[in-house]
Amino acid sequence: MSQTLSVATLLAVPLAPLVGAIAAGVLGTKFGGNTIGRRMSHSLTILGVLLSFLLSVFTLKSVALDGARFNETIYTWMVVGGLKMEIGFLVDGLTAMMMCVVSFVSLMVHIYTIGYMEEDEGYNRFFAYISLFTFSMLMLVMSNNMLQLFFGWEAVGLVSYLLIGFWFNKPSAIFANMKAFLVNRVGDFGFILGIGLLAAYAGTLNYAETFAKTAELSKLMLPGTNWMLITVICICLFVGAMGKSAQFPLHVWLPDSMEGPTPISALIHAATMVTAGIFMVARMSPLFELSETALNFVLVIGGITALFMGFLGIIQNDIKRVVAYSTLSQLGYMTVALGASAYSVAVFHLMTHAFFKALLFLAAGSVIMGVHHNQDIRWMGALRKYMPITWITSLIGSLALIGTPLFSGFYSKDEIIMAVHASHLPGSGFAYFAVLAGVFVTAFYSFRLYFLVFHGTERFEQNPDSHHGHDSHAAHHHPHESPWVVTVPLILLAIPSVLIGFITITPMLFGSFFADSIFVNADIHKAMEVLREEFHGPVQLAVHGLTAAPFWLALAGVVSAYYMYMVNPALPAAIKRNVMPIYKLLENKYYMDWFNENVLARGARGLGVALWKGGDQALIDGAAVNGSWRAVGWISGVVRKFQTGYLYDYALTMVLGIFVLMTYFVWLK
Repeated sequence: MSQTLSVATLLAVPLAPLVGAIAAGVLGTKFGGNTIGRRMSHSLTILGVLLSFLLSVFTLKSVALDGARFNETIYTWMVVGGLKMEIGFLVDGLTAMMMCVVSFVSLMVHIYTIGYMEEDEGYNRFFAYISLFTFSMLMLVMSNNMLQLFFGWEAVGLVSYLLIGFWFNKPSAIFANMKAFLVNRVGDFGFILGIGLLAAYAGTLNYAETFAKTAELSKLMLPGTNWMLITVICICLFVGAMGKSAQFPLHVWLPDSMEGPTPISALIHAATMVTAGIFMVARMSPLFELSETALNFVLVIGGITALFMGFLGIIQNDIKRVVAYSTLSQLGYMTVALGASAYSVAVFHLMTHAFFKALLFLAAGSVIMGVHHNQDIRWMGALRKYMPITWITSLIGSLALIGTPLFSGFYSKDEIIMAVHASHLPGSGFAYFAVLAGVFVTAFYSFRLYFLVFHGTERFEQNPDSHHGHDSHAAHHHPHESPWVVTVPLILLAIPSVLIGFITITPMLFGSFFADSIFVNADIHKAMEVLREEFHGPVQLAVHGLTAAPFWLALAGVVSAYYMYMVNPALPAAIKRNVMPIYKLLENKYYMDWFNENVLARGARGLGVALWKGGDQALIDGAAVNGSWRAVGWISGVVRKFQTGYLYDYALTMVLGIFVLMTYFVWLK
């Protein structure tokens, strides 16, 4: 084991943001008497995340170049029977990559927040929350056991609840954070069931010890059923991932989470929290490789999410919601790769997506600031000449998102499509169609947003709601470029959005970077072998990509968006009139919210009322509690009548009792 990965260094990575969060959250708020101001609050939190990022880069260098590894227990919390509950770190290629992605995107968001939240009263509280989120996510990805994984899992859920409802005086924000919290509880119930089954049958929560027992686990059946235990465990774990990574049908919380401030959209819903489920399944690859049923389930769910969530992005007019549905679709792509046993490709797309999606969210926030807090893309247009840096970085992010050759998104998306095509699972046909069709859909809604915002005619002065907006004089002010604390993070995120895929595809997918992090049974699942045989370098892959179907589908999506919104803007309205039932279906988000609110929620409320009135009031309060004292009172009243205090009454009772007993025994004979 390399000596370069010291415990102190690794502890500093998550604890530095935690210290900043405590300082800003306690000393920078009313709770601590506002003893430090805004400048000190953002300086301390940024310094903490910067230190975390630098140490993460140092760790990645040691892991990638020196072969350093770390897998040790830091602290034993308790031992119950033979089950150890510990805090520990596992640092390998997968962990080191996630540490760098989380800390870098978080650092960019911290810097960006200085400009975006400048006028907000909760400035210090916001910095405390995003630093606390960074700590939670780092604890999740660095864990070497399922107890710590679950702690980080729930902690990021809690902080996301606080961030989505950051503007707690806004009813829609409160509804959105409660919705996110409740939907994630559904997924987390499955997740903890999976962890519980592993603890019960493997007898450990440690990753390495659990994976060492996979041969035994693969032979067991779930008691009382004919289901393979490992299949049940994997599906339960994936249900947790469905909630956290917003897979159909547990996706409904993510679009509404746009009610929070834009920086958290980039931090939580692009690079970190929503990718926790993808990371977890990749980490658990030795378990998932034992169940083709579970993998097929993962594949189909990912295909549904990738395609059908993309359709919803086409009709959105809120700039942040378009990007949000894009996130849902791309998470579907990652999930499809997991189902095809191309775990390293899924994680590779997780990394590339983190940069260009954070870029798109922060660029959307820059646009919102530039047009005086209007979020409706129908009332923008021609912003290219007013916001040149935001324009060019948005274009770079969009090109990466649609998979333009040589951009980072091309390498990861192209490999996902090829991996699914090589899969032999029953659901691979549908999944391949979904990810291929999704290429056109992604390009269409991405460039619909791009053209409506940055090109065409100026429409920001025609906004009928401008006088109700954040700036009552917005209609009379021209858009403007954002300050440097906003544009610098955009530029720094644009660089990896172009280069990171080209640089890292060889070591990550076809080298040894994930060799001891991800396990694939190559004898059964041959997708990665097929990709390896067809890969001849990133340049050749990009050249070949120019002749492949995904490129032409993406180009068709861009051209269609240009024609419909720049050349013939009357066409979308005409199409809408002719396919109104389909439009209504998309507008109502496949009626998933209606079903959840009117069937599940109303049914749960009805069941709750029935349990309250029938169980609590009638059975417990009425029969058990009140009934018991009434019965005792009645019996006491009857018995009291025999307590006269006269000796002859008691003597008569005794004589009668003896007579009854004698009669009974004589009758028995």
